[in-house]
Formats: sequence, structure tokens, C-alpha cells
Amino acid sequence: MVADGQLRVVRCGGSWLSGSCAVFSADSKYLLCTSGDYVKVYSTATEECLHVLQSHSNLVTGIQLNPWNHLQLYSWSLDGTIKLWDFMDGILIKTFVVGYKLFALYALASFEGSVFVIIPKDNNERSGLFQLVSVKLPKIPGQEVEANELELILDGVSKSPKCTAFGREVEYVASVSDLHLLVCFFKKKKIYSFPLSSKNSYANCFTCVACHPKEDCIASGHKDGKIRLWRNFNSKRDYTYSTLHWHHDEVMDLAFSVEGTSLLSGGIESVLVQWRDASDSKKEFLPRLGSTIQHISVSPDGALFCTSHSDNKITIIHSDLKVSAVIQGLSKGSNVKTGLMIDPRSKALVLNGKPGHLQFYSLQNDRQLYNLDVVQQEYIHQHGLNQVELVKAVFDSKGNWLATVEERRERGIELQLQMKLWAHDEQIQSFTLNTRINMPHEDSITAVCFRGTDESENTTPMLVTAGNDGQFKVWVLLTENDDGTDQSLAWTCDFVGSYHNYPATNCCFSEDGSLLAVSFEKIITVWDSETWDLKCTFCHPPGIIQNLCFGRLSCSKYLLGSTNTGFLCCWNLLSCTLEWNAQLNVIILQPDALSENIAAVAWTSGYSDLFVFKPSEPQPLCIQKKVCSGKVRCAVFVPRDAPEYISSERYRWLSQSQFYFLTEMHELMTFSTRTPEEKLTPSSRQLTVEENLLMTPFHLLLGKHRQETKEAAEIRKGPVQSSLAQESPAVKEMLHTPAHVLPSASFLCPIFINSLLISKANESANKVADEVEMESDCEGDESDEEAEVAEVHQQVPQSTESLEDVASKLSKAQEKELRRIRKLDYSWASAL
Repeated sequence: MVADGQLRVVRCGGSWLSGSCAVFSADSKYLLCTSGDYVKVYSTATEECLHVLQSHSNLVTGIQLNPWNHLQLYSWSLDGTIKLWDFMDGILIKTFVVGYKLFALYALASFEGSVFVIIPKDNNERSGLFQLVSVKLPKIPGQEVEANELELILDGVSKSPKCTAFGREVEYVASVSDLHLLVCFFKKKKIYSFPLSSKNSYANCFTCVACHPKEDCIASGHKDGKIRLWRNFNSKRDYTYSTLHWHHDEVMDLAFSVEGTSLLSGGIESVLVQWRDASDSKKEFLPRLGSTIQHISVSPDGALFCTSHSDNKITIIHSDLKVSAVIQGLSKGSNVKTGLMIDPRSKALVLNGKPGHLQFYSLQNDRQLYNLDVVQQEYIHQHGLNQVELVKAVFDSKGNWLATVEERRERGIELQLQMKLWAHDEQIQSFTLNTRINMPHEDSITAVCFRGTDESENTTPMLVTAGNDGQFKVWVLLTENDDGTDQSLAWTCDFVGSYHNYPATNCCFSEDGSLLAVSFEKIITVWDSETWDLKCTFCHPPGIIQNLCFGRLSCSKYLLGSTNTGFLCCWNLLSCTLEWNAQLNVIILQPDALSENIAAVAWTSGYSDLFVFKPSEPQPLCIQKKVCSGKVRCAVFVPRDAPEYISSERYRWLSQSQFYFLTEMHELMTFSTRTPEEKLTPSSRQLTVEENLLMTPFHLLLGKHRQETKEAAEIRKGPVQSSLAQESPAVKEMLHTPAHVLPSASFLCPIFINSLLISKANESANKVADEVEMESDCEGDESDEEAEVAEVHQQVPQSTESLEDVASKLSKAQEKELRRIRKLDYSWASAL
């Protein structure tokens, strides 16, 4: 049940996993990475997400293991806070409030109690000036403390964490910016600047820096693909550098191995280069990693490497340069031309993935399921090169067919256009190419749609395409019999329609598939899908039609369209008249397949607003202003597995389907009425883990008995309850607290022993029970049935009760129960 609350826009997944450098745990079993305002913990063996650390209120800009406790993690964010986590249990330990936007943090073992951070100068990010400062972390009690003791180290540094690095034994810090390398020595308290020539300023610009862990050596990456190794930089005159060159474009990141015997580099070539002994002749390659390498990480034990990529992917690599695992998030290209779709079979979100691919993304698990290679050509990483793009894609209502359109347009070269029809293969659970059609239109295809069919219908699949060549074409699936035995399926053109040679901009079928609406610039035409007769045309008010859709269910008699002049119009198909219109700059018009609701996203004054309405009602069901800054790129309704009860009538349009939309920043967002506090607490998360534990022999021996005694106690509803030692608060606290934060064993031992002892008051209560038993012997023995109901109990009355209180509270039924318990054999407990 969803509580009646304020409708909020929430990030539902798909955040950048590669926005900052990923971090390995000390034993290399876990990989930690940022994801929007969350931190995710993955298993390096299974690629599964184990924990999500959520407490920041803005983008998390980086993470690092606590150098003084490797089971803890520092995270920092643009919300101005540093948070210390127990990442194994997902528990927030402490929050340090700095008050500045934090772009980088460096926690060093030799500087206990303080960290180095990069913040904007005067807290003004727009100035473009940033500082490296030291922040003292106060050791005072409290969940949230102020950390406002700052000391300036370097001024004029880059805000990128890759442009600042600390040298061996923290004797110096190196920072690069534009054409300058700055080295600050802590003991000498001197800063040396090493400039590069400005003759070829773009090529010589610094992009990243890394320091050797064992030697006084600084490695720097540059725009022209060169790597420079700096030495003797403790003197401004005697410094030297050597050059390594393989990358043809800028070096994106550098990282030394744990012992410093090799240097790792990566760039837009999607190749990880390992330089042995800093030698140009001793280099090894791991090619075809898929996309630009943005960050490189090395595990503390040196067994694993990690590369973060521009397609929102993290690749885990063994030290012998073999890929071990891939963690793929929602791939975000430069433009989502296909829009957002839902695969009717897998219920996955489908959209443009890496170049030439469709990605199938699970919204429930926040991970990519697989990629479908549509273009089937090798992508060339070269700036300015026009390559084949996937521009349109659509599923039929059952998920049996998928249509894709790809094009390549370049100046002075004829348009290359191709449409492909894909059939779903049950054996491989993916789509296989069925038909390829070259140049289906003479110009770009503007819209593609399938005719919807019910499950009971056995109709021929039908596809309609609209193009800028002034035509719409109907494609149908033909079945050809070969020698009367075999059947082969192929798609062919069945009808070509046009209207005064105007470019066709949109097309869509009615819910029952009987009507087809095609817009030709300012005019909407309605066609009979059986005879292809033109039924009627609509044109009011003037303006090029941008969006077009039919109403559904009880509103199926309405046709809606939005124009580039800022009008939303609704026509009645029965009377062929304009039902209503509204002045609204609609950029997206999205119907819900399970209800009459239609979502219209309008763009006003730099923000996107949401209007949810039924075509038959004059008032909108919901109006949500400023859902995001900028324009919403695309949106889709995702059917729920089961309808969700929502108490508020204003938000009941979310009960059947969930509304997702993609912003200009490629963030996947949705709406929720749940409050931020409705999250799993550490204790409830611990209970969830306990419920999923496997049955062990010890659990079968003791756990089953404990469960039976608990059920028997509930049946009898008597005051006598099982209170084994494991149920005491002291034992629970000890077992549910992480081992690394527990006090010493000498402190815990007396508490644990005392929880196992039985007080003298309990012995007095037992004597009272004996007396009660002797006085009521005359009542006779209990029946066999009563004996079978009785279960094994170890009675531990409250130690605070006095002898008289116990005796006064005993009824006759309770006295009988005491006699049964006294006769039972407890010798089995000694074996435990």
C-alpha cells in the first residue's frame, strides 16, 4: 500500500556507475562504485549488487576505503558532507558536515584524523577556481558532526580527482592543470611549478596524473596521447622526464600497480595498456573493451584491475589482462533516438545502447539484461565520422516482432536507409533477423508502428512506416509454401498512401486496429485499415503535428494531437468534430495501455511540466510542475505486475502503470508517493538476511526446537514462556553488532555469563511450584492427550518478581502446567 503523500520525482536507476573511480575491498571480493547519490557494493565473483548505501542528498562524487580500517568506506558528495560507512553491513557510522561542495577526497594513513578535499574557492563553483584543503575530522560523539577546520594546501587546482595525486610516504602532492605541473613538498613547505611549451598548447595539455608508490616518479597523461614520467622534481632546475607514446588521442587515466612495477593507461581507443618497468618496448594490451576508458583502479592486493567506461560499464580484469566480470548499467549514448519502449515478453526497458545496439534493461534489478546488435558493423572511434545510426525501433503488441530503422547521412552522399524485421526466437530467447529492406522510403523515416492485436485474434501482423518522402507504407507478413511442406515468412509492401505529397510526420493505430491515423504536416488523416479508404481529415488549429495518439478503453473514440504552435487538440471520431483544445506546448504525448489516462509533458520556461488527463474529462487528473529542468527526452508507461492500491485519488493514475521518463542529463526518473524514510533500516535488513540463510545442522538441532516451543507457547497463551539464553538482550546485541566495532572480550564476558545465570528468585519460585504440586496431587494425573500437547520448556521467571508475587499470580491451570514441566526430562539440553 502506498501512503497518501506528496508526489515526488525520484531517480529509479540507470545512474552513472562510471562517474568516479571504483574501489576494491581489501580482499578483492567486493567492488564499490558510485551511482548517482548512492553507493553500490558488488561481488567481484557474481557481479551481483549486495548493498546500496543511501544517505546523500546530492551526487556522490567519489569513494575511498578508510586507510585506518579497511572495512569502512568514505564517501563524499556535492551535498557538502563526508560519510563514513560500514560497507559490509550497509550501516552509516558517521557524517561530517563540511559545508562546501566536495569534488575529491584523499584519506592518507600518515595523516590520521584529517583528509584532503578539493572544494570551489569561496564556495563559488561558477568561478572555475578550486582549492586543495586539509579538513580535520573531529573525534567527538554524535551521528552528525561539523568539520569546519580547513587549511589551504594548494590554490588553482583542477576539480577532477584524476588531476591530483599524493607521492610515496606522502612527502609531496602533485597537481596538473592546463600546461602546468605543481609539486608541493610538505616538509620543505615549498611549491615547484613545471610548465610545458605553449607552442602546441592543446597537445601538451595535462589530462591526468599518478604517483609511483615506491619511488619519486610522477606519471602524467596529455591530450596528444603521450605519457610523461617526471623525475628529480625536488629541484626546479634538475628535473627530467621521459616519454611513452601509444595512444592516438588523449590519455584519460593512469594508475600504477601496487608495487609500481607497471603503469596502466587508457583512453578512447577502448584498450587497456600495461607498461612494464616504464619501458616503451615492454607493453601489453587488452583491446576491445567496448568504449572509452574513463577511470582505472587497482585492488589493494594487486590481483585485479578495474576500468570504468563511458557507456556506464565497469570491467573487472585479472592481473594477467583477462576479463573476469562486467557490471553493465544503463548505457547512455549521445541521443536516444528510438525513445523508451517496453519489451512485452521480458518487461524490460528497451532503448538505444552502445552505437548500433538496442539494450534491454531490467528496471527491477537496475541492470542490463543483454544487447541486440542491430547495425552489425564495427564501430570506429573517430571524432566527426558519420556512421550508421539506429534511429527507430518498435515492438508488436505480443513481442513476437521487432522493427528497426537505421540510417547514415553525410554531406554530398546519398542517404543510406535500411529497415530490418526481427522475429523472436523461443530457443535463444532473443530476436533473429527475418527480413532486411533497403531504402524502404526515398527520405528519412519519421514514424513506425505495428497494428495491435488481441490474444484471441489470429490476424496477420501489419507494420506502417511514415517518411519525409510524402508517403506512408503498409508492410504485411506473407507465408510462402515451398512444395506444399515448408513455410517461409517474409515481409512485403502491401499499400502506399499519401496526401497532397506532404511529408508524413506521425502515424498510429487505434486500439482495435481498425483505424490508422497519419499526420501530414498540419493535417491529420484517418484511414480504414481493411480497405485503406480515407475516412476523414482534421486540421484545427493550424500547426505542424508533432505528437499523435488514440484514446483507449472507454475513450477510444477520441484522437489527440499536439502542434508546434503550442496547442493540444482532441477530436471526436464519431462526430468528426473538435471536442476541445488547450494552449499547451506539449513535447511528449504518452498513453497508458492499461487505462484511459494520457500523460502530456509540456515545456515551459526551461522546465518540464506533467499533465495527466482523460480525453473525456475537462479537468486533468494530476498536474505536476517542474518535474525536471530542461526538456524530457522521452517517456513510457510500464505496466505493473499487479495493481497497486493508492489511497489518494489525485495519484490513482499510478495504480495500473508506472511512469518513467528520461531527462536531458540521461537520468531515468519516475514518480513515487512514498516518503524518503520508507527504507530498510539496518536492523530490518539484518532480519531479511537471517530469513534467507541456508538450513545448517545446528539450526536443525536447536532452531527447530526453539520454533516448536514458541508455537506451543502461543497456543497455550500461558504466562510460562521459553526464555533461552540466546534471547537475552545482551546476547542479541553481541550477535547483531559487527565484530570490528565490538568492545574487548574481557568486557563482554561478564555480561554474557550473567545473562546465562539463574537468579535466586527463580529457585524460590521453583520451590513454590513444588508446594503447589504436592497440594494438588489429589486431583489425579493428567490425561495422555494433555501430556502430548506439552512441549519442552525451560522456565526462567523474571528475577525481579518476589516470592509472594509469583505465588499470588498462579491459577489452578497454571499450577497444572507447572506440574507437567517438573515431570519432563531436560537431560537433552546438557548435550548442547
